[in-house]
Amino acid sequence: MEIRYFDNAATTKVKDEVLREMFPYFCIEYGNPSSIYSIGRSSKKAIENAREKVAKLIGANSKEIYFTSCGSESDNTALKGFVYLNKEKGNHIITSKIEHPAILNTCKTLEKQGFNVTYLDVDENGVIDIEQLNNSITSKTILVSIMFANNEIGTIEPIQKISKITKNHNIVLHTDAVQAVGNVPINVSKMGIDMLSLSGHKLYGPKGIGALYVKKDINFERYIDGGHQERNKRSGTENVAGIVGLGKACEIARINLEEHQNYLKNLRDYFLAEVKSKIPNIKINGDLENRLPGNINISFKEIDAGTLLLKLDEKGICVSSGSACSSGSQEPSHVLVAIGLDKQLLQGTLRFTFGEDNKIEDVNYLVDILEKLVKELRK
Repeated sequence: MEIRYFDNAATTKVKDEVLREMFPYFCIEYGNPSSIYSIGRSSKKAIENAREKVAKLIGANSKEIYFTSCGSESDNTALKGFVYLNKEKGNHIITSKIEHPAILNTCKTLEKQGFNVTYLDVDENGVIDIEQLNNSITSKTILVSIMFANNEIGTIEPIQKISKITKNHNIVLHTDAVQAVGNVPINVSKMGIDMLSLSGHKLYGPKGIGALYVKKDINFERYIDGGHQERNKRSGTENVAGIVGLGKACEIARINLEEHQNYLKNLRDYFLAEVKSKIPNIKINGDLENRLPGNINISFKEIDAGTLLLKLDEKGICVSSGSACSSGSQEPSHVLVAIGLDKQLLQGTLRFTFGEDNKIEDVNYLVDILEKLVKELRK
């Protein structure tokens, strides 16, 4: 059975060009980057070349890029590393109610350690309340962490408006941009972003590699102790092949960004128009204007998303449930709760995220099967 994959927000396929770039660093250029002999120096050079490519994609300087194992580690390093070092200046953090668990659970840990956290509300489209942000700032606020774009509903937050507020109060701004990097233009300097998290496997790179951007004048405490890698900020022998793959993926993303955006947006909009014309009683979640190009989140009335998900899987279709039931939890998605969906819609939500391998014929197949299954289940 042919698999048709529409869950690119969960992970993406590694591009052939990326894999080819990585391959020598598994078995040919296998030297430890900390070694002084030639194959070690070769690995070190490859890391620095990749660092430059990552920096170029987000408008940063290569010395502001630190390699990590994933987006979650980047988030943890940014929040814990910064607040631990700056706790004498204040103990207040501001974030939103729809952040990724890597942020929300880190904040919960910090609360247990004596930090105070404000969780901002969002509107029905998932956009934070700017006025509430402004009013939540106190003399003890040292960090604001707001995601660039939401992983479930695709809404892009007003990062530049947020950065103006944080700059006016001399507060550091971190953004979890794991879903956004490689999908929308980002320039950390122009946008006023102080720290940014990204992950390789969300932009056609390998799993197990991420990066953290930290503006040059901002210091943070090391999160992993050991050797002196990553300018003494992240110990551990570097994942050279993964770093090279991330660098190549970022290079491709930078060169092809506009074409990539347009392609995904056209697929998404075509899918949405077809679904609207063929399937009644649905609700589209998230901001339709300020939105990731390949993301659409739909609530189907009188449908159990878990059942629909399994039936789609039987037809070779991979999508994601809007709830956390797939991970073993019976609790509804915190994002969908935050935007105010009623109980019936919470139970019937699916996320579709398109990628470069998807074609119009794949979308037509998806719509055809979706229409049949929704009719069947509603009976």
